[in-house]
Amino acid sequence: MSLTKQGYTKRLIDDEIATALGFFGAISIEGPKYCGKTWTALNHANSSVLLTKSDDPNSDYQRALASRSLIFKEERPELIDEWQSIPQLWDDVRTQCDELGQPGQFILTGSSVPPKREEIFHSGAGRICKMNMHTMSLYESGESDGTVSLAALFRGDEVTSAMAEPPTLSRLADCIIRGGWPASLRFDPANYYRLPQSYIADVLDHDIEYDGVKRDKSKMQLLLRSLARNEATLASNEKIISDIDEYKDAETYGISRNTIADYLNTLANIHLIENQPPFAEKLRSSDRVGKAEKRHFADPSLACAVLGIRQAQLMDDLGLMGCMFESLAVRDLRVYIEYLGGRIYHYRDNATGKELDAVLELSDGIYGAVEVKLGVGSIDAAATNLIEFAEKCVKKPAFLCVVSGLINHAYRRADGVYVVPLTALKP
Repeated sequence: MSLTKQGYTKRLIDDEIATALGFFGAISIEGPKYCGKTWTALNHANSSVLLTKSDDPNSDYQRALASRSLIFKEERPELIDEWQSIPQLWDDVRTQCDELGQPGQFILTGSSVPPKREEIFHSGAGRICKMNMHTMSLYESGESDGTVSLAALFRGDEVTSAMAEPPTLSRLADCIIRGGWPASLRFDPANYYRLPQSYIADVLDHDIEYDGVKRDKSKMQLLLRSLARNEATLASNEKIISDIDEYKDAETYGISRNTIADYLNTLANIHLIENQPPFAEKLRSSDRVGKAEKRHFADPSLACAVLGIRQAQLMDDLGLMGCMFESLAVRDLRVYIEYLGGRIYHYRDNATGKELDAVLELSDGIYGAVEVKLGVGSIDAAATNLIEFAEKCVKKPAFLCVVSGLINHAYRRADGVYVVPLTALKP
């Protein structure tokens, strides 16, 4: 039996969920709101309870408050959606997994970190498998034909792909403004901006106080705007503070710094931001390697929504378009490398200021280096940057790749650097 609604679009994480349910008593899926967690979980569940907060005495939420045992059903796997609204359920699920001793019992989904983590006594290690879900990649939504796999780049395979039509600036702008929200796939392009804008409004009206702490809405709005202006950059907290607060001395700066740290932590806890950590491979001059995270919204459409940008405005500002295209590519690369069991990083050499947009590392330590460029005019410079990076590495990267927007074929240059359209990539 499947609870999936008609018209479900398969996601890459489906494979990971199916595998994990064969080994663990429960799985926990976390990620941004509207990214498809519930719908995907229903694809694997035989029963479900939805714990969205409600005053209705007959709601699953109120029944769980009365007695948590009332929501456990016999048809397994059972989906418990928004479980974090009643954090004690985590320990209940762990206990049931221990008592039953069988895999595939529960699927937990949540759009935020539990606000009262002190009410959870056990980690769930060995019983509950944690996994992250992101908004849809272009491969999942159908804009990428998947003719070039990331796995093939790691193997060093030759790549060839040719699309019937090259990607256009307007189509890429559509993908950025729409974002990877499953519900938006049915929208007319003129309405792509609506869901991300609604998301941001909901965050400001409700989610910033998810843990019961009152935060200043106007200050959070300024923070979001600063993050959006600095999307895909290494903007420091000092720069963000200067966008938001006026401080006259060390004391007021310290207060501002603590406030911003709390606000940024809140945005991370509700999965609104997903930053890139710095790459930690040992280089000959490892003391020069930057330590700051690169800032990203969970989806580039959210940054555009904060700035009030739509397709035409994005295409009129190619500098901004380039930043948002980088975020689109990083989102997809994050989805693909996590599907392969790895992680995404960025790299910066503090001595020279040279940066790489992405470093993709598998669980065995094999890694590849990526530059992201919207147009073809920057491909040569990007390839040179990748080669210079590789020359300084003690452990050489498995591949070097320029991911581009406005080309219609993949190829390998004479210097060994791959050039691949984002609209051709898959895991």
